[in-house]
This record gives sequence, structure tokens and C-alpha cells, in this order.
Amino acid sequence: MNFFTTNRLERLWLLAKIEFKLRYYENKLGLIWALIKPLTDITVYYIAFDIVIPQNIPSYVAYLFIGIIVWNFFVESTTGTVQILKIKKFLYEYSNMQKIDIYISNLMSSIIGLCFNLAMFFVYFFAIDNHGHNLQNIHFYMYVWLLPLFLCLFLLSLASSMVLSSLYVIMKDIHQIWQVVVGLLFILSPIIFRTEDYMRKLPAAVYINPMAGIIINFRKVIMKSQMPDMFLLGIDFAYTFLILALGFWLLKKFGSLAAEKI
Repeated sequence: MNFFTTNRLERLWLLAKIEFKLRYYENKLGLIWALIKPLTDITVYYIAFDIVIPQNIPSYVAYLFIGIIVWNFFVESTTGTVQILKIKKFLYEYSNMQKIDIYISNLMSSIIGLCFNLAMFFVYFFAIDNHGHNLQNIHFYMYVWLLPLFLCLFLLSLASSMVLSSLYVIMKDIHQIWQVVVGLLFILSPIIFRTEDYMRKLPAAVYINPMAGIIINFRKVIMKSQMPDMFLLGIDFAYTFLILALGFWLLKKFGSLAAEKI
């Protein structure tokens, strides 16, 4: 059993690395683009919101950047897997690979990109941010709370991917529908708003949009060295497991039809 588990993890990691490298395969600079993209993003945010249109929010650029990093991981992970049962059907048709492994390896490749983005965020936050951050005042042990937050984000993305790709088998326009839903969820997320304003103006949104609570808690842990809001974290995990159960049910119901219908 241990050998099987180790072998499976190695295979997942190999597929994740291949998937990540393929994104930059035809580009001249290759994997360097994985670093250039977050560097460009943080530069644009800095010029726009710290120089041209300064905000009355301390560390607003970092505040905005971490929200967008978390949001983009969710959107890229879900949007990129809508047609995964079609694109990668050869993996589960002609090998003993389970369908769930295809989703996991794809999300693992997204995690590699997430790490590049987070690295750039921390460089900016601790070394460049105008307000400065004394490392002695940062309680790094609080960063252990990032583990359950990452787990919730990963499982929510996995669950949403399973639901979307399974529905794609019987409803090809689910990709367009998801684009509309993503736009709505973006407005209902505290990405460009202060948490206090968001909670005051849209108090119900945080309870119907699990990404809202995840973003709020990421900011609390990373930027303020505070414990996450446990009530929000509990709600987010409840949503996640509910969608995950739905995802497994849909995958079992329609996954077997993917090869013949897509």
C-alpha cells in the first residue's frame, strides 16, 4: 500500500510538472515567464494605486495583490478544467489512471504558479512596500494557519472543477455560463474593497460566496499575522465539502459517458 501511494504521488507530481512546463513550452523565455507575470502585475498595481491614484488604505497594493493571487488560482483552476475529460481522456482510457488524479495533477501544476506569485508578493510586502513591515512584529508562527486555508482553497477548486467538467459532458455551454458566474462572484468578493466596507455594504455576500471568506482569511493571516475568522473558515469548508460531494456524484454519473459523448 505504501509503495502504491508513493508511486501514485510521484506520477501526480510528474504530470503536474509536465502540465506547468507545457504552458510556457513554445515561448522563447520559457519558464521565466512564470516569474515575469507576477513581477509585471505587482509593478502595474504599484504604479496605478500607489503613484497615480494613491489609496487611503495602508499597503493597498499588497492588499489587492494577495486577493487577486487567491482569486486567480481559483478561476484558472476551474476554468482550465471545464473540458478536461475531453482533452485528457486518453489518460483514463488507455491507462489505469483514475479520473480524480487528472484533476489533482492539474491543480498541482496551478500550485506551482501560485508559489511564484506568492514569492513575488512576499518580496514586495516585506522589502518594497512603502509602509514597511518590521519583521520583529510579524508573528510568523501564525502562518501555520495558511495550511488549512490552502487546503480549503485547493479542495474548493477541485470540487468546482469536478462539477463543471462533469456538467460539460451533457451541457457544452457550461463554459460560457461559468464565465458569467465568475464575473458575478468577482463583484461579490472583497478583492478591490476593504474588508470593513465589504462586510458593511454586502454582509450577506460573505456567506453565499466561499471565496470571499477565503480571501479575507488569507489577508488576516499573511498581512496582519492574525488567526483566521474561524466562523468564516467553517462556512467555507462546509461549502467545499458540499460541492465536493456533488462533484463526486456528478463524476460518477456522467464521467463514464465522457469518452462517448464528448
